[in-house]
Amino acid sequence: MADDSAQNPQNPFEGTPFEAMFGQFAAGGFDLNQMMSQVQRMFQPHEGAVNYELAKDIARQTVASAGPDPSPHSGQVGAVADAAQLAEMWLDKVTELPAGANKAVAWSRADWIEQTIGSWQVMIEPVAERVVASMGEAMPAEMAAMVGPLGAILGQAGGAMFGQQAGSAIGTLATEMLSSTEVGLPLGPANTAAILIHNVASFAADLEASEADVLLYVMLRECAHHRLYAHAPWLRDAVLNAIGDFARGIKLDLGSIEEQMRSVDPMNPEAMSEALTGGLFDPQVTPEQERAKERLELLLALVEGWVDEVVTVATAEVMPAAIALNEAIRRRRASGGPAEETFATLVGLELRPRRLRDAANLWSALRSQRGATARDSVWSHPDLLPSAADLDDPLGFVERQVGELSDADFDAALSELLDGPDQSDKTE
Repeated sequence: MADDSAQNPQNPFEGTPFEAMFGQFAAGGFDLNQMMSQVQRMFQPHEGAVNYELAKDIARQTVASAGPDPSPHSGQVGAVADAAQLAEMWLDKVTELPAGANKAVAWSRADWIEQTIGSWQVMIEPVAERVVASMGEAMPAEMAAMVGPLGAILGQAGGAMFGQQAGSAIGTLATEMLSSTEVGLPLGPANTAAILIHNVASFAADLEASEADVLLYVMLRECAHHRLYAHAPWLRDAVLNAIGDFARGIKLDLGSIEEQMRSVDPMNPEAMSEALTGGLFDPQVTPEQERAKERLELLLALVEGWVDEVVTVATAEVMPAAIALNEAIRRRRASGGPAEETFATLVGLELRPRRLRDAANLWSALRSQRGATARDSVWSHPDLLPSAADLDDPLGFVERQVGELSDADFDAALSELLDGPDQSDKTE
């Protein structure tokens, strides 16, 4: 019989998609035909590190299990088109950035999956490649010799398990998302403002707000995102590069894994099962990852802060419900909403929503002192963007943009940050 350390080993493989696969094998008691069907799907050939066809199938199954998902009817399609027309007209008054979307569409949840899976693939692939490759790097030499040609099969299984994880997360997200840009990125087709009309209706019901008001407010944010990304075509690549840099920074404590695996008796199925059910490995947080994470958090905070600022000014005197809706959206983000949870699940990154309010304050202060044109011109080049330190000192950033502020101007700017923006110059 194996000793206690073999029976209860410290889990060396914690924190990856392999946990679900080995957990199933360890649990036992499930239908053999179902298991064989799952295995067959797992080992279907696929390009890249992740089986995205499997991911899409699981995402659709997740949506189907959540309830009905009817296609939008003609009345809803018309309502989305009308909301887009009004939103663009209001945005034209508060920003010189031209409209970035030339059409507006109403999506079902299944539509959202089909239209965004390609964008998720671009974000997931760098992390998945590194994690799957790390499986071979982390395996002790003795175990690698025992596994032999099965190593390639385990890599295929890793891609399948990433597909399962991604599909489940994307499917869950599809039941919550309100538009194609809610995670801060234009996930759908270019130049297309897209609204998940049934999710908007559910969100409105939860808020006890007018569905028309919620639709218009969500559309304002959707159109503002598209304007920004169209004006700054480098922005999407900057976000994706930060994710790729984070993935390339993944490192494992190989020595620790080897040491822990040597304590496992490979002839003891129970001990092997216990060692594997926790996942593949627990990656270390490296300085490279921290820098990539901080860069991504900053970019997304600046994007969402700019959208908050522009939509707030656009709705100040024409939409009484906007204040409450803005707070509802902020609470949704701050409580671990779709964007934060999805990045954490699929990319391994957690965002800090508190930075979004700081960024909105900075953009508001800059508009107050120099006008909307100066606020928006910062996006003309990545080198002009505020830093994380600037979010802590927005008035300092404004002062560097406009030169020395008078005491009166400084007091006015400080008052605006504390009390909310003065909307008298909203068309500036």
